[in-house]
Amino acid sequence: MSERGDRVERKGRRRPAGAASLEPAIDRTRSYRHLTNPFEPLKVFSDDHVAAIHDAAQVILETQGMRVLLPEARRRYSQGGALVDESTSMVRIDRGLVAAALASAPREITLHAKDPARHMPMYGRHVVFAPTSGPPNIMDLKRGRRAGTFEDFCNVMKLCQSYEVIHVLGGGVEPQDVPVQFRHLETTRAMLMLSDKIPFVYARGAGQIADNFELIRIAYGLTPEEFRAHPRTACVINTNSPLQLDIPMADGIINFAEAGQVLIITPFTLAGAMAPVTIAGALTLAHAEALAGLVLAQIVRPGAPVVYGSFTSNVDMKSGSPAFGTPEYVKSSFGAGQLARHIGLPWRSSNATASNTPDAQSAYESQMSLWGALLGGCNFMLHAAGWLESGLTTSYEKFMLDIEMLQMFAEVFQPLGATPADLALDAVAEVGPSGHFFGCAHTMERYRTAFYAPLVSDWRNFGQWTEAGAETATDRSHRLWQETLARFQPPARDPAVVEALDAYVQRRKAEGGAPPVS
Repeated sequence: MSERGDRVERKGRRRPAGAASLEPAIDRTRSYRHLTNPFEPLKVFSDDHVAAIHDAAQVILETQGMRVLLPEARRRYSQGGALVDESTSMVRIDRGLVAAALASAPREITLHAKDPARHMPMYGRHVVFAPTSGPPNIMDLKRGRRAGTFEDFCNVMKLCQSYEVIHVLGGGVEPQDVPVQFRHLETTRAMLMLSDKIPFVYARGAGQIADNFELIRIAYGLTPEEFRAHPRTACVINTNSPLQLDIPMADGIINFAEAGQVLIITPFTLAGAMAPVTIAGALTLAHAEALAGLVLAQIVRPGAPVVYGSFTSNVDMKSGSPAFGTPEYVKSSFGAGQLARHIGLPWRSSNATASNTPDAQSAYESQMSLWGALLGGCNFMLHAAGWLESGLTTSYEKFMLDIEMLQMFAEVFQPLGATPADLALDAVAEVGPSGHFFGCAHTMERYRTAFYAPLVSDWRNFGQWTEAGAETATDRSHRLWQETLARFQPPARDPAVVEALDAYVQRRKAEGGAPPVS
């Protein structure tokens, strides 16, 4: 029995009249592997306004510039033609350099997996979902909020592998029981052992990046040249808004660009705090910072794959706390999507909430974030599942709630037909006035795949729901993630590859690993 079919039976789906028994619904999760968004992206700015924001961002780069803390990055900028003031670490970038960078940056990026069926295109109407990355804490309904562990990290990777609507991996949660100099070795090995999806790498210094690249190369059976020939992994580069590029992020741009791996350059701008209080002003600043990162990547290696990242929201002006899933977040997403399309790059957005627990607030703020990203036309969504507490916590239950929402959006993306069979004139004639369509031939031929079968939602009536224990959506999510982990089976691995990965990890740990750069 398929996973989807098991859910249909478990949820007690009602049977059509006249049908003694129903076979479970056909598993449709394969259709979630490669998603395309059929809808025209929404806009909040006119084309003239978008052009004005792009121009204003270039004025910022020409007149103020970016403070770049890494001397090697400043040297690269200078060699590429930027004006560098070593006394202040400021780098001014003229619009000619921006134009040259935009001309060399690829418009189409495809992340390559070991299995070609897992390759993920990130351009045009393609949509890729990745789980949450970076929270130091983990939460579940029974044990509450606590520091993340390596077991929790592995559990999140298992959940990612279990649901096809998650297309690539992310950082999940920080395993704080693993020393920082070894953490990248253990987490990357776990990703490569527990999943056949594309791994995620943090930019935390050249040593860690080199280790992670080598582990991926070993797992995929690639020569160094083959690894550099196609993007195999991605990282996120966050600027320190306003107008600063720190050492690990600048180092990450250089290392990823040299290796031909995907850079998702994402300023983290909160309107009213690290950015102007107006949406247009916040997006202008973010756009300038993203362009600065793009220029460095293209100086290092023309043609380096870069995704335009956006993470602009607002703050609570009473407390200063970040706010997500707000109307301003949605409009910022629409605007960022327009800017990405204006310069011709793939666009990254996020599913975010400021809620501290997997409650109604977490669901409606995430739903607003998802509408902003997906109706805005994003190609890559980070934090698609599991994000809570403004990114400080990964929640098992929220992961399952998000999977439900992502699968529902994936169903919304599926095309509709209007053939004579779809129009169902024969069914209308068969049923006639005052009848029902439960048992008619048209329904019986299609009921197995006619509708989305929910993962978390419970569609039973109040009496049935009460008799079954009156579980809330959060309760059901708690049960579902545990059931998913209980039946998890890792993908098959070549013993020789496992041995090579283990040997590399043990050798590097014996050598002291690689502390993160700050």
